[in-house]
Amino acid sequence: MLIPSIDLMGGRIVQLVQGERLRLAFDDFDYWIEKFARFPLVQLIDLDAAMGQGDNSTLIAQVATRLPCQVGGGIRSIERARQVLDAGAKRVIVGSALFSDAGEVHTEFAAKLAEVVGEDRVVASIDTKNGWIAVKGWKAQVALTPDAAIPLLEPYATAFLYTHVDGEGKMEGFPIEVARHLRRLTARQLIVGGGVRSLQEIDMLGAVGADAVVGMAVYTHLIAV
Repeated sequence: MLIPSIDLMGGRIVQLVQGERLRLAFDDFDYWIEKFARFPLVQLIDLDAAMGQGDNSTLIAQVATRLPCQVGGGIRSIERARQVLDAGAKRVIVGSALFSDAGEVHTEFAAKLAEVVGEDRVVASIDTKNGWIAVKGWKAQVALTPDAAIPLLEPYATAFLYTHVDGEGKMEGFPIEVARHLRRLTARQLIVGGGVRSLQEIDMLGAVGADAVVGMAVYTHLIAV
């Protein structure tokens, strides 16, 4: 399944390369919302909130009431998760709050979040950079791998989101062997992204049991939607 991604920064839809370099920016929200209206799930990320430099809460609410969204970026408390869900999100994506700087998994927080909002509305983000889990808008890393984190978080999330930050925005393809390995680690829904560039690749990921988040290839019309 193709899951379109809407990344927000400074009140615009943007596409960054490896979470750092701005490549594209759009102001026409209606155009892209209409494009994505036929999809059963859209990913909506507040990059400003993820990086701790403000937020796009008003836009999040506007988009989430018009599209079926899983929303992430700066969701570091149960209160914030509830706010985002109340604003119209179908699910929340939680990443940084699940990990300590020392490389520990905050299972107590994950359990409480699942209890309060419902396990079926929690997506655990396990993005990696150079093999290690990346947090705080991908600006920092913890000494933890998906192999160690997934089993501990499995009881508290309905899905795992894995972004291959090394390939994000570069449209060089997602490493299929990584998707196969991640699929063996969990029975939950597996969503992967970072470099996906073709419908054939999305089909290949689907064959190993992974859904694909796509951003740059959609916005550059390499993949038509």
